[in-house]
Amino acid sequence: MGPPRWLCQDSSLCAGGSGGGQSRGSLGKHHHYTRHGLSSEFEVVDVDVPNSVKFMAREVEEIVRANGAVPATVGILRGQIHVGLTDEELEFLASSKNAVKVSRRDFPFVLSQGLSGGTTVSGTMIVAHKAGIPVFVTGGIGGVHRHGENTLDVSADLTELGRTPVAVVSAGAKSILDIGRTLEYLETQGVCVAAFGESREFPAFFSRQSGFQAPYHVQDEEEAAKLIDSALGLGLSSGVLIAVPCPQERAAQGQAIEEAIQQALSQARSKGITGKDVTPFLLQKLTELTDGKSLDSNLALIQNNARVGSCIAVALNKLQKARRKRSQPGQKDMTAPQPVVIGGINVDFIAKAQNPEILGGGQTNAGRVRRTFGGVGRNLADCLSRLGQAPLLLSAVGKDEHLESVLHYCHHMDMSGVLQLEGESTATYCAVISSAGELSLGLGDMDIHQQITEQYVSQFKENLCQAPLVCIDGNVPLSTIQYVCQLAREHQLAVCYEPTDENKASKPFLSDSWKALTYISPNLQELRAINRTLGNPVPAELPSRLEDAVQAAVALACPLLAHLQCVVVTLGAHGVLLCGRSLGGSISLHPGAHKQPFFAIPAWIWHQAHQASPAWAIPTDFPSLPPQAAAARLCAAHYPAIPISREEIVNVSGAGDSLMAGILAGVLAKHDTGTCVRMGLLAASLSLRSYEPISPEISTSSVSLEQVKSRSWPEAKVWKMD
Repeated sequence: MGPPRWLCQDSSLCAGGSGGGQSRGSLGKHHHYTRHGLSSEFEVVDVDVPNSVKFMAREVEEIVRANGAVPATVGILRGQIHVGLTDEELEFLASSKNAVKVSRRDFPFVLSQGLSGGTTVSGTMIVAHKAGIPVFVTGGIGGVHRHGENTLDVSADLTELGRTPVAVVSAGAKSILDIGRTLEYLETQGVCVAAFGESREFPAFFSRQSGFQAPYHVQDEEEAAKLIDSALGLGLSSGVLIAVPCPQERAAQGQAIEEAIQQALSQARSKGITGKDVTPFLLQKLTELTDGKSLDSNLALIQNNARVGSCIAVALNKLQKARRKRSQPGQKDMTAPQPVVIGGINVDFIAKAQNPEILGGGQTNAGRVRRTFGGVGRNLADCLSRLGQAPLLLSAVGKDEHLESVLHYCHHMDMSGVLQLEGESTATYCAVISSAGELSLGLGDMDIHQQITEQYVSQFKENLCQAPLVCIDGNVPLSTIQYVCQLAREHQLAVCYEPTDENKASKPFLSDSWKALTYISPNLQELRAINRTLGNPVPAELPSRLEDAVQAAVALACPLLAHLQCVVVTLGAHGVLLCGRSLGGSISLHPGAHKQPFFAIPAWIWHQAHQASPAWAIPTDFPSLPPQAAAARLCAAHYPAIPISREEIVNVSGAGDSLMAGILAGVLAKHDTGTCVRMGLLAASLSLRSYEPISPEISTSSVSLEQVKSRSWPEAKVWKMD
């Protein structure tokens, strides 16, 4: 089964709200988001008996369920935004005499004062977007009021449609409005407007005809879903309006209701009623003038829009599921075991200096500061998710001001294994980057990473033991790393360790735990720290020239290959060096025979290497491998980075994580070593050009076997290490 198609009904009310649902959450104290959803609004006027509101809502719910969607209700109760209301909450909202009508401008006051109310189209769009719900149904939207050219009375619904990427399904604009000017205003706001059904005629709520044509036209729910999917895929900040005419059988009442509207408008003017009080007055007066027929027509509109909207939501969900399936050909069996990533989530503040020299002494340096979302574990999981591998992320965040933003930003990832802790602060990190794109200084508040404990991770033992790959970063506690290594030893798991930084790199190497690892991905500084922990000779200074850096990396990687499958040494602008066993002419990345007993390099070789040259060159006369390892020889292969100018580099914080995630995605897809590494280089190149640590441009299209084959690549240079 795929994700649910939610129908989130909001209540926009005078004396009461409506709509009920099965799923309940709050965007206030609790943070529960419903996705792949549909939101619908009810305009309920002068309802004295709450049961009548519930009856109307439940009728609409049955229509929604019958079409394969799940209904819910948006409402504000005592200062908390709720997505989904119980019967008791719905009754409270419907019977409240002090309920207010809440649009964008009203949220801060209503929430701060602990008030209750129903949301307008504008308000519901905001909530739906924050909850990840792409489609919202209402009776009719607000618009430009008649004589609006003089009064400037323009509904906030129109500006919200221009700034919030949610699709709104409605019976056009309310017929009490200036339809022509409303359509002009929507055009100015960049809103895509399409009539639904056989005609391009833009409907006017009770009437199927308004005398104006919609700019576009969709025949059915499939066409509407494609239109909405295209708009969402472009990443536009504006919404989409699908205008649905009222049912044909109700059209005969349209003329009578229109005459009543004119009479009600005249009375509103004579009473001096203006602003947001006009619509409730008119709708109530219409009920009186038409002996309740307008209310019947209103309900019929809502039922029809709910029917159309729920069908569109289901069609959109099917479209998105089909695209995800096409982009993940290796995941035909959706129950297949997931990779697991264990590591940190950070809120990153990236400060990039404008001038080449960063001034000290407390001076303010000109530059640009951006908030992004990082953490090594999160970055790896993000990139793997974008590359179709859908890993389970095990991490911890605080229930603080950052939580909602983190969950929204990571909505494309499996965050079900992320611990949310009261009283804890989500990890934050501040990086100061030079104008050339190099990291100058980093500051972190990451105490919460210590909550990724062995006890918590052990709850996911079954996931870990079945995972095709486990990644763990250096942010997590030592006991957690040792627990994962013990599982790897017992269950022959493939485990990749990302050292994170020089101070954390050595955690697995404080005991024999590291011998259960499959891959590590250090830079030269981290690789030196690892060797220092193991008691191996290390150079006092690390070289910067490529040839010398390669020699140093090879010498430092050698003692680790007695147990590891591969050491992936990141060399920054110089690219990446793979150190491992060569089988059939290339270094093998695929786990298998890497646990053969290999030799340890004698101490005299390290002494000779250290004395040989200031660059700490590796000697050429390494001892031969023992007979049992003769078929697999130790080699190092250097792959140059994709050229990128300093001016193009925006953020270096996620490039290494993108590189490793790209390589691992290739391994999981069972590609050859060259393809895996070049997928990593493509991913790293995209992230270097992005303000985000993991570029949103990374996808199964931009980083793929086809992309690798379509480019011209320099040959990898290979050295024998034995």
